[in-house]
Amino acid sequence: MWTAITREVSPALGDCELSYVPREPIDVARAVSQHHAYRRALEGLGCRVLSLPAEPTQPDSVFVEDVAIVLDEVAVLTRPGAASRRAEVAGVAVALNHYRPLLALEAPATLDGGDVLRLGRTLFVGQSARSNAEGIGQLRALLASHGYAVQGVPIHGCLHLKSAVTQLADDSLLLQPAWVDREQFAGFRIIEVDPAEPHAANVLRIGNALLMPASFPRTRQRLIAAGFHVATVDVSELQKAEGAVTCCSLVFRGAE
Repeated sequence: MWTAITREVSPALGDCELSYVPREPIDVARAVSQHHAYRRALEGLGCRVLSLPAEPTQPDSVFVEDVAIVLDEVAVLTRPGAASRRAEVAGVAVALNHYRPLLALEAPATLDGGDVLRLGRTLFVGQSARSNAEGIGQLRALLASHGYAVQGVPIHGCLHLKSAVTQLADDSLLLQPAWVDREQFAGFRIIEVDPAEPHAANVLRIGNALLMPASFPRTRQRLIAAGFHVATVDVSELQKAEGAVTCCSLVFRGAE
């Protein structure tokens, strides 16, 4: 069974960190409603959803993916690149402790979970403003005994690696070629986002199904034409906070 850990939207979401999108007013009530619909979509795709309470003093805390990496054997608590987000780790750690042994990155490492794309036994990590060389090196050392390789990937023009590329199937990726070099993923079938939808590369894979924002219909049609089942959800208010569908949950195998 799939488990998805989520966190309710903070009432302070409008004070979120932003890097590559302009700041716009965020309708927090609408964001809360959209997040509820997102959780229902996860349930519809077979997840048991655990929802943690909102954190009023942590604007970005709905984006739980950034504070942990959950693997089959262990979970790694990250050290987010934005100092304002480091207090988010503790609450998610309490929830994860029920499911996995915990490891943790330490200063001066920084690493956001949104920069980590697991493909088989290799973790590709975006070399971004949020994830530094020390973070990548510590992650490599922590996971070596568990049989994982860790490989840094240059990105540009986007916040995280998973802004630029996500997994569709064991052998297939969705990629934005303007933000990451497709040659980094030689051997994989690559589907590129529609040029009119530059932010469309972030999709959430759960088993054989995909979940993506409703705002990218052209890219969705590319995926459907390629034989994928693609569900959609409106996350427009969360997108104003530089969010997407992977970052709002930690999805992994395992249940109580």
